[in-house]
Amino acid sequence: MAHHIRIYEQGSPTVMRYEEVEVSSPGPSQVQTRQEASGVNFVDT
Repeated sequence: MAHHIRIYEQGSPTVMRYEEVEVSSPGPSQVQTRQEASGVNFVDT
């Protein structure tokens, strides 16, 4: 299982939800990559 941080509403960092999600296998002509880290711009938060 993979985990995502999802934001459903605007607000403080407390509105972020750490959720477990199912990742399906890639289909024809698709690839699957693993992302270890991600940058977030302050203005996006």
